[in-house]
Formats: sequence, C-alpha cells, structure tokens
Amino acid sequence: MRVVFEKRLEVPRVALILVPIVSLLLALLFGAILLAAVGAPPLETYRAMLVGAFGSSYALSETLVKAIPLMLTGLAVSIAFRMLFWNIGAEGQLAMGGFAAAGIALFGPPAFPWIPQALWLPLIIVGGFLVGALWGLIPAMLKAYLRVNEIITTLMFNYIAILWVEYLFYGPWKDPKGFGFPGTAPFPEYTWLPRLVGRVHIGLLFALVAAFAIWLILGRTKWGYEIRLIGENPAAARYAGISISRNILLVMILSGGLAALAGVTEVTGISHRLQQGLTVGNGFTAIIVAWLAKLNPWGVLLVAFFLAGLLVGGDQIQITMGLPASMALVLQGAIFFFILGGDIFTRYRLRLIRTGPAVIAPPAATIEQPETASR
Repeated sequence: MRVVFEKRLEVPRVALILVPIVSLLLALLFGAILLAAVGAPPLETYRAMLVGAFGSSYALSETLVKAIPLMLTGLAVSIAFRMLFWNIGAEGQLAMGGFAAAGIALFGPPAFPWIPQALWLPLIIVGGFLVGALWGLIPAMLKAYLRVNEIITTLMFNYIAILWVEYLFYGPWKDPKGFGFPGTAPFPEYTWLPRLVGRVHIGLLFALVAAFAIWLILGRTKWGYEIRLIGENPAAARYAGISISRNILLVMILSGGLAALAGVTEVTGISHRLQQGLTVGNGFTAIIVAWLAKLNPWGVLLVAFFLAGLLVGGDQIQITMGLPASMALVLQGAIFFFILGGDIFTRYRLRLIRTGPAVIAPPAATIEQPETASR
C-alpha cells in the first residue's frame, strides 16, 4: 500500500470551501498547542487577537491601514504572476515609490514655486507610479530580450532599492532637526493624502480602483486575454502571433507602478516623511496574499484585509497577553504554512494504491542448440 498525489481533472466546489477551512482549523490547533506549551491560554489569546484586529472602530481602522500596502502590492504581483512572470521585487518597487514621493514632496515645491499647491499631490502619485514602473521595467527588459531569469533580477533589485532609500534618509536627506533620528524632514501638509476615517487614507480607494481595473483588463479586454493565454500556454500564444516580449514589458510597467503606489501611500498617508519602517516586508507578504487569493483581484483585497488583521492582532497579544514578539510571528507563520500547504489538496487528491507481493517470473527456459556436426 502506498500513497500518491493525483492531480484533479476538475476541482470540486466543495474542495474550494472545505480545504481552506480545515487548513485554518489545523493552524489554530497547532497554535493552541504552542500557546499551551508556553503557558498562555489559547482561547484567551485568540480572543485578544480578534479584538485587537476587529473589536473596535480604532482596531478596524488600524487593520485597514495595514491592509492598504498589502492590497496594492498583492495586486501588483498577481497580474505579473498571471502571465507567469515571477515578480519577486515588489518590496524594492515599493521602496522606489517612497523615494520618488519623498524627492518630489521635499524638493519640488522649492524648485518650482509657481506650481499650485493643489497639483503637488497628483504629481507625487504619478511620479511615484512612473518611477516604480521604470524600476520594474529593467528586469522585464532583461527577461524579454536577454532571457535573464526574472526571479534573480527582481530579487536582487530589492536590495539595491532598499539600501538606496536607507542611504538617503541616513545621509544626504536626513533631517538636521530630527535629533539624530534617521529620516527626512516632514513633507508639506498639502502633499499629504486625505484621510477617510481615523488613519485610513484614500490609498484604500486607490486599491479598490486598481482591483477593478485589473479585473476589467483580465476579463474584458484583448490585452487581458493575451496575458491569460501567455500564462496558460506560452507556446499557443506564440503560435497565435502574440508578442510575449511586449506583454512582459507592459505587465511589469503596471506591476511595478502599483507596487510603487503602495510606497507612495505609506509616506504621504502615514509617516509624512521618508524614514525607517517603509520596507517591512509588505512586498514579500504580497506573494502570499496573491497565492491565497488565487490571483483574483477581488480575492487579493479580501485576503490582504484578513492578513492585516492577523498582523495587527499579533501585535496586540504582545501587549495584552505579555507574549514575546517571536510568539506572535510563530502563530502567523503557522497559519501561513497550513493554509498554503492545504492549497495542495485543492488541486491534488491523495490516492491509496495497493501494492501486492512482487511476482517473480520463472527463469526463461533455455533451448539447447543442437550440436552441429563438425566436419
């Protein structure tokens, strides 16, 4: 008897519902065992996480604040993944968006005082998008024209962008009035994103519009059809006369721009300056968001919201339950592991194959050759 994974020819609807639920329950059970091992009451800890993330208007607003960059970066990588272009560089593209926004906000108004204040925020948003698009375009061109592996290039570009931004707010852009803390001077107030409620800014509307645009592109346009066909069957797309190189460039312009928009919203909507804490891993977490959402733009918004709740709730149990930060990260990692691992059972099923005793074939009969008469 042996166990094999067999690919499902058609994914049943019940599997799409039950597998994530069972995976989440197993993750919570595993987390409860860990919590009990360190002396923390599991039910009380989970309750504190829920209350900390969704239990009040303040908690809900903080969850939305945390969700906005996850939504934008999740949408960014999902459209690239849809075409099988593995954009692992959303973190760096986010950093470049923050860099562009800071540069325009700090040095644009003094250099061009004749531009009305009301125009600076749109200029910052467009400028950040374009810088992120250009940053994403470099590995796209390497892939399209030189066949350089995009996983390596986009990953390496993360470190270049992150270290470049750190150099700026630790060095030439550091605020001389900042009491030695790393960070730029505050942006002018007319470059701040308007807020909807609490700390929730209009970056949430950007994410909603971006999700609708991607849904419209993928499902209702010729370009979206080309993206889907390249992702499903590149050979058929090439046979149909679709330019894969051109689509790689266009998709990465959109992907890099959306990821950069997450950086723009963080510095203009939350911190109002370029400082440490811009790159906290949202670009990497976006990969998990995109896969859990099955690359569906509306699913990305939903998964990003609940994942942000998990992150905010994890911070809360450090305060209310006195648990170390590492314990909150372990709980988050367990949930990620079980949900992503359980996704295998959506596309595959376990099958038991009976293996009987090996049948040994009898030796082949040897036919004696008649002796030839010797002359």
